[in-house]
Amino acid sequence: MNRVASPHSLTRKLSIWLALQAFVVLGVVCALVYAAAALTLAERQDATLVEKKAMVRHMLGKAAELPSSGELVHTLNDFLIGHEELGLVLRLPDGRLFSAGVSPDRSEHPIKRIDFGIEAEAAGATPGSATLYMDTAPDALLLRRLAWILAVAAVAGAVLASLGSALLVRRAMSPLKLLIRQVQALQAEDLREHLDGSAQPLELQPLVEQFNALLLRLDSAYQHLEAFNADVAHELNTPLAMLVSSCQLGLQRSRSSEEMREILAANLEDLDRMTAIVRDMLFLAKADRGNRVSQESVVDLAVLCREVLDFHEAVLHEAGLQARIDGHAVVSGDPGLLQRALSNLLSNAVRHARPGTQIVVRIAGAAGRRCSLAVENQGDALAERELGRIFERFYRADSSRRDGGAHHGLGLAIVAAIARMHGGQTFARSADGITTIGLLLPSGAPTIR
Repeated sequence: MNRVASPHSLTRKLSIWLALQAFVVLGVVCALVYAAAALTLAERQDATLVEKKAMVRHMLGKAAELPSSGELVHTLNDFLIGHEELGLVLRLPDGRLFSAGVSPDRSEHPIKRIDFGIEAEAAGATPGSATLYMDTAPDALLLRRLAWILAVAAVAGAVLASLGSALLVRRAMSPLKLLIRQVQALQAEDLREHLDGSAQPLELQPLVEQFNALLLRLDSAYQHLEAFNADVAHELNTPLAMLVSSCQLGLQRSRSSEEMREILAANLEDLDRMTAIVRDMLFLAKADRGNRVSQESVVDLAVLCREVLDFHEAVLHEAGLQARIDGHAVVSGDPGLLQRALSNLLSNAVRHARPGTQIVVRIAGAAGRRCSLAVENQGDALAERELGRIFERFYRADSSRRDGGAHHGLGLAIVAAIARMHGGQTFARSADGITTIGLLLPSGAPTIR
């Protein structure tokens, strides 16, 4: 069973991460300061011992002979004035031992020391030795105080940084609250109101633009659905009303078998029309779900066109029209669907063609490895506005509304759906009394699902 992650506050999460980051950065800086201070103090201690060593050697080396014990002690004490952290132990060649300053045995803190010999020329025939001591307690106390100061500074800085980051994050999130209020104000009935992204940061501008584009698509789909429902209700209302009226008339008095047969025949025509509408609507619903052709087959368009023209021969003759095929191409697709698309194109051309003219079914290659299958007829030219809508469901141009009862306006919408199912598209153009409507099909094999 999948566990659903609980929602978390982006403001709280960012504030915590910024506070931790500030604490880590301040901690690293304070640690570097402490290490630099400790290293500096250690170097200063070593440098002081080396300097005093040289001074002791110089002081003892100037005397031609060693002074008396009292004078030596006085000299050593004078030497250590101002350096309370230092101590000196002097071992003379004759075995005498003198000391001054800090005693290493009494110190509670680490002691640094440096041993060195006394030149024989200065101390006699047998060389002596000396040891300098340094008590590090003052420096250790300084480092402890520095450590506490740096620790308090790091914690206080992290707290201040967390408070400041929380405030900054809240202020940075204020445009999102404005965006949320705008989204809450949107109504499903009117999606034409767009989000105002002028007050949003640059990072949110693409999101606002994509959301507005989605609103446009939803509004278009909603309006299309409303119009579609109205068209469906209108198209089904007429045959249903005629069925009800016919049944009521038939039941008003006793009728002969012949009269009842005529009434049932008329009702059957209306039922067939409603069945065709429902069947076409189901087909379009499948196409809208992204269905592609379910059968891969090589189709010779010229042969397919001849079969469809033979089927429409009687209709063409009745309308006083002729038809011919121009061109040849082979595509991969569903022969049945392509026959249906071409049949709808021919039916549309027959309704709009001027009697005595010729309908041309044109097959040609097109750029981008595509083939075009189009039906051309001579008649009243279509306006640019109508060309953009002829593939909409239930749309009928003004010139075809005279026979709208026989044609419900889904034929070209089905052509567009079949083109999409084959990975192609439709096109239409009308000029100088010639109207051409067709579809572009990929010459390669279509996607099979």
